[in-house]
Amino acid sequence: QVQLVESGGGLVQPGGSLRLSCVGSGFRFSHFHMSWYRQTPGKEREWVASITSVGNVRKHADSVQGRFTISRDNAKNTVYLQMISLKVEDTAVYYCKAHLQESELWGQGTQVIVSS
Repeated sequence: QVQLVESGGGLVQPGGSLRLSCVGSGFRFSHFHMSWYRQTPGKEREWVASITSVGNVRKHADSVQGRFTISRDNAKNTVYLQMISLKVEDTAVYYCKAHLQESELWGQGTQVIVSS
């Protein structure tokens, strides 16, 4: 079955840390670029970070630069999003996406709530 499954979300206090994981199956994970997006109710999905298929290029949105880090382990078919110094405004459902040319696949999302 072709799918992406995110995990690692939860409730964390401001200033805390979380690491999100996204495991791919049913396709050649190492051939695909990977991205993280997030979405809050009533807003459009926002791009957070991307990493190339071999992991040699990483980009992060200005809003998370210096606090979030995307990485991947192709041996484990997994992409990660390490989040530190979390802020209330980081609260959202986080989605991973696999993409290559016209092909893309989304996960079901994992909820992150930053609250005291």
